[in-house]
Amino acid sequence: MDAKRYIVHIDLDSFFVSVERKFDPSLIGKPVIIGGSKDRGVVASASYEARAYGIHSAMPTRQALKLCPHAIVVRGTHGRYSDASREVTQIIHDMVPLYQKSSVDEFYIDLTGMDRFYDPYKLATELRQKVIRDTGLPISFGMASSKTLAKMATNSAKPNGQLWIPHGKEKEFLAPLNIRKIPGLGESTCQKLYQYGLEKIGDLQRVNLKFLEAVFGKMGLFIYNKANGIDDSEVAPHGDRKSISTEHTFESDIKDQRTLENILIAMTEELAGKLRRENKLASCLAIKIRYANFETHTQQQKIAFTAAEHILIPGIKNLLHKAWNHHRPIRLIGVRLSNLCSGSYQINLFEDNEERIRLYQAMDDINFRFGDKTICRASGMEIGARTFNPFLAK
Repeated sequence: MDAKRYIVHIDLDSFFVSVERKFDPSLIGKPVIIGGSKDRGVVASASYEARAYGIHSAMPTRQALKLCPHAIVVRGTHGRYSDASREVTQIIHDMVPLYQKSSVDEFYIDLTGMDRFYDPYKLATELRQKVIRDTGLPISFGMASSKTLAKMATNSAKPNGQLWIPHGKEKEFLAPLNIRKIPGLGESTCQKLYQYGLEKIGDLQRVNLKFLEAVFGKMGLFIYNKANGIDDSEVAPHGDRKSISTEHTFESDIKDQRTLENILIAMTEELAGKLRRENKLASCLAIKIRYANFETHTQQQKIAFTAAEHILIPGIKNLLHKAWNHHRPIRLIGVRLSNLCSGSYQINLFEDNEERIRLYQAMDDINFRFGDKTICRASGMEIGARTFNPFLAK
């Protein structure tokens, strides 16, 4: 008989807002928006007080201020968020045997088998209390028999709470919830289900699988499994798929700075695009240079989590300046983005404007449909599309 699974999902509540409140306690209890400029910025995070007015992540800041004119807009200090995320990660790393960092403020932990020695719920509670005590950040967790259920339990426990769904109670927990609560269920799918009179997850639990497959195709099985608490997905150990990199060897050695920078721009741009397609963010960038005599040097720098080349490219250029002896020609040059975790545009929203986010989304869509480098920066146009290394293990 298989061991009962104990999966914990941990989520730092209103992460950006909570971090800013540590540095400015006057923000506590007030509607706070973390984002860019009031005219062209986008909401990266909103406090629960602001969410009560209908404000949500990725909403234009000007629209948010129409909903809540007295909201306080904070520009955001992204270095603080990366530091706080690393601090929480270290606490989790020191306390549990197996975890997955799924975004800058979200983790899955597998405590399966721990019940022979220790109460998993008690351990998760102690972990949460330690994070609160050591970092001062509010945090919620859910514990259940699967990742999906644990995440849904966390959402029910927020803000700053915890919830355990005992084994055998999964369908009972799910039944009264609106189908919108199912992670991964898009708005159009929800609307289609509503048209069939299916509003609660309990309604879905009574529906035949063949009906769902007839209406939604392969998606039908996904809906059926989620509604019935079926999810066998594993907690991927922290450290899997840690970096992505690419290199370029010149036919003849190069010491022209503009040529080198153009190559770096092209490589960084395509790596960043691949990160976004993989829904990944990097928090460390590195450059590798090899001289004509095969002497090799690397230089790296920690950064705030990002997948945006307008942030990565200046950093890579700066590393080239630090690593390269300008009198020596270069045989090979490479770029590596590492310390990866899941997360899309979220971490960049507070410093990006609507136009830039739409630009990235449009570029990624065009390059996905028609091939890499269909659209790119002019400086990288002469550099052809290249073959990338896969995500490398730690």
